Amino acid sequence: MDTQSIKQRFGIIGNSPLLNRAIDTASQVAPTDMSVLITGESGSGKEVFSHIIHQLSARKHGTFIAVNCGAIPEGTIDSELFGHEKGSFTGAHEARKGYFEVANGGTIFLDEVAELPLGTQARLLRVLESGEYLRVGSSKVQKTDVRIIAATNVDVYGSVTKGKFREDLYYRLNTVPLRIPPLRERKDDIFLLFRKFVSDFSNKYRSPGIQLDTDAVQILSNYSWPGNVRQLKNIAEQICVLEKDRNVSAQALLNYIPNEQSNNLPVAVGGSTKEDFSERDILYKVLFDMKKDMVELKKLVAEIIQNGGNTAHIMADNPQFINQLYQDVALNGHNEPTLTIKHPTANSPVDYNYAHDAEEVEESLSLIDKESDLIKKALQKHKGKRKFAAQELGISERTLYRKIKELNL
Repeated sequence: MDTQSIKQRFGIIGNSPLLNRAIDTASQVAPTDMSVLITGESGSGKEVFSHIIHQLSARKHGTFIAVNCGAIPEGTIDSELFGHEKGSFTGAHEARKGYFEVANGGTIFLDEVAELPLGTQARLLRVLESGEYLRVGSSKVQKTDVRIIAATNVDVYGSVTKGKFREDLYYRLNTVPLRIPPLRERKDDIFLLFRKFVSDFSNKYRSPGIQLDTDAVQILSNYSWPGNVRQLKNIAEQICVLEKDRNVSAQALLNYIPNEQSNNLPVAVGGSTKEDFSERDILYKVLFDMKKDMVELKKLVAEIIQNGGNTAHIMADNPQFINQLYQDVALNGHNEPTLTIKHPTANSPVDYNYAHDAEEVEESLSLIDKESDLIKKALQKHKGKRKFAAQELGISERTLYRKIKELNL
């Protein structure tokens, strides 16, 4: 069956090369029994492709079951998939067949497969490799002949690296990867889909047709559609029901499309988070800032010495640094030692008056000392509780324990 015939049979609208490639891949893999992992954003139509693969396979007369793995509670998902025996857990008043037993000879579509608990992932891997499974509460091995099609809207390999998804299961499911393009990568298909949805809803609600002006079509095509085809369909239905003027302008269309400006906030390059920074990185930053300040102060003192105490032009040349210096040393409203700097004149030397006696102490720049001080402060703050101290420092409790031993704290 060619691509156009598949589109007509399954109601797929669009001529995007990415969409055509996905349909072609689905039709080629359908006659086999290979596992397929369908990836794509929410609302992009992943379940439609699972039906294409099932209906074009030799299992088309068998049972097709779609399971949303994210919608089943963790405590009952094993029972749902593999069945259970009577009395195997509270509420199990009778034996029950699982989806793998019911769909024997057919196809199971596991949507949001990345949401499966790790224990269930291990059992699923056994089914994929040998076709064997155990009912909950039973020791009798059951056999099944089921083709598995999985789908996800998240980066499964990213979950593998974080330890949330089994690597062996990922490669077993990903025998044939099938990516469904998001709507924003199919700009030429957006208006075609909108026109189809509007026509369907106009017939359903027996309302006049909808026409978009040129600017409205442009807005429709340029919007990012984070909800993909599902969001476009919902907006088409809203317009058919609520819009009194059947010739929809750009301004009228904007009333139905969410504002994207609030969502386009800048993010850190590479998606860096707080977890990416260690306490050593923070110490390096503090030390570099201190070094910069020291260089500026040395430069300022050298200029004062060279000019014999005449600082008028020096202060004029460095207004930003002088102002920052005053802000740093003036602690207004605090019962702390304050440093008052009198503006020097040509006839008077530079005079520094301290409100309290202060002893000049050379600060240690050792990373080990800084690290030790931070750990001590965190432990004192949380009264010796290592768990909360580790959270405060942004490190793991295990790392904190190792640091305490290394530093003899």
